[in-house]
Amino acid sequence: MNFDALNNQPRLLIEARLQPVQGARFQPTGFPDLGAAEFDGPDGHRMLLVESAQSMANRMEEVCWDEVADDWVAPLKGLPLIKVVHNDGKMLTNSVLEAHRINSEYIARSKDFAPIAAELDFRKDRPFDVRKQLVPVLLKYDVNALIHGVFLEEVAGVIRLPRSLSAFIEAEEINVAQSGGVKFNHVEPGLKEGDGNLPYARTEYTAPKITAFFNLDLAQIRGFGIDEACKTLLIALALYKIRRFLEAGLRLRTACDLDAVELTVTRPSGFVLPTMDELEAALPALIAQAYANVPADQRVTKIRWDGNAKKAKKAKKDKGAETTGE
Repeated sequence: MNFDALNNQPRLLIEARLQPVQGARFQPTGFPDLGAAEFDGPDGHRMLLVESAQSMANRMEEVCWDEVADDWVAPLKGLPLIKVVHNDGKMLTNSVLEAHRINSEYIARSKDFAPIAAELDFRKDRPFDVRKQLVPVLLKYDVNALIHGVFLEEVAGVIRLPRSLSAFIEAEEINVAQSGGVKFNHVEPGLKEGDGNLPYARTEYTAPKITAFFNLDLAQIRGFGIDEACKTLLIALALYKIRRFLEAGLRLRTACDLDAVELTVTRPSGFVLPTMDELEAALPALIAQAYANVPADQRVTKIRWDGNAKKAKKAKKDKGAETTGE
């Protein structure tokens, strides 16, 4: 796959025009103690954050995972990842689905993580070189983190990498659509504390324009210092995530089911986004080329998780606090 048109470009910016699959109303993401994130746009129009950057990262990961096969979706098979296995032998989770990827508590707090931490070669008395120390480890164990970023605070607070691909969804010129309902208790409707009949309010929105924005940081990917095959793979993987999310991941909530009706590359001018068919056809070969020196059966790292490990760590911390008087 040829991405020469992206050479020397700092960013690849993409916008997708969205609309509800049925009707006009949609439900945005909500935040604790805030609710929906409404704000004034630069032109004075009321705007709404429909989906946040952190949520979009999670969604673009989810559409790449086949829950039934417990593996990457077909075009991505062969990419490295970390699987977490409980002591009883059952698969627990993996670095694709965990919100903090390789820094998940089920991964970074496991005893089996020690060899990976050693490969990072972090030393308190020396500067940490992200390009030379972190990028090769992520490329080997958790390539997904090179796309969506990571903060390995379980090892050290300086080991972090921003997202190469970020995204969010906004709605413009919003109007509020208030509605509500009642949760019925047909046996004892007069019960208190929410156990009886409970009326509730519901806030949804309408908007003439809903847009998903995608920003691929090409300068950061080039700054990783990786070879051309790996760089091409990362760009293709990011574009695949965008395409697949827009085709299969736009049912954000029960009351927020959207369709992508228009896709535009806003920067660089003239770049033509590969189709889903082109990406699906190219990715297996790109993966094989990027990981030619790593046998396919060695690209999955399994880490054991003992459910009592977290309790043991907390007990140790509590004991330390008692000893020191903290």
